Amino acid sequence: MTLCVRCGEALDMEGVRFAGQFPVEGLVCSPCRMAPPEFERAVAYAMYQDELREMIHLLKYERMASVAKPLGRFLARAIEMLEGEAASELLVVAVPLFLAKERERGYNQAVLMADAALAELKRSRPRWNLTSAHEVIRRVKDTRSQFELTPKGRRRNLQGAFQADDRAALAGREVLLVDDIYTTGATARACAQVLRRAGVGKVWVATASRAQAEMIASWDVASANARSADAGSSVAVWDAG
Repeated sequence: MTLCVRCGEALDMEGVRFAGQFPVEGLVCSPCRMAPPEFERAVAYAMYQDELREMIHLLKYERMASVAKPLGRFLARAIEMLEGEAASELLVVAVPLFLAKERERGYNQAVLMADAALAELKRSRPRWNLTSAHEVIRRVKDTRSQFELTPKGRRRNLQGAFQADDRAALAGREVLLVDDIYTTGATARACAQVLRRAGVGKVWVATASRAQAEMIASWDVASANARSADAGSSVAVWDAG
């Protein structure tokens, strides 16, 4: 599988052939070419499927906080992919939840995973200075579930959703933004934009899992079918970004 070097999206072979003389390892997907994200690169440990998907669901919806530790180890493996590209000193920031949603869930799963990953990396990469700084960005708008929306709707849904206030702490720094899943990239793009506007020099993104376009397309169909179903139907909802 050939991936976009910017966001990690799987590239179809037609796109690879169209690139012609360009090296495969330097290819960029259409969305990143047409609207380059304000992050440098997004990496993920594995595809959002099978046991990894089940683990994320247990953490997010079944309140099994203990699952954050193994997921944090997976996240640490993803972060290690950025070694040599990202700075030797990084502020690590988890994608924030809206405060009311975090209180309802009891925690922000991205924070738990990030802290577990940092503990792992302190052992495996002791010379890499990674500092937790989750408080530098806030979610100030209670947005709809991203799962229900089209990619364009996801971007619109997140407009004005995040805020970064401590410019002094962020000015000129490099930030590693972490989350459980990278779906369309709308959340990562929105957070990166806010961080860059607050003075951050570079933003990197790492997630435990990555959904590819064919997965998202099937979810969109399922969501559309669910909305047209009887009112008594039961639908599982994800808040992926």
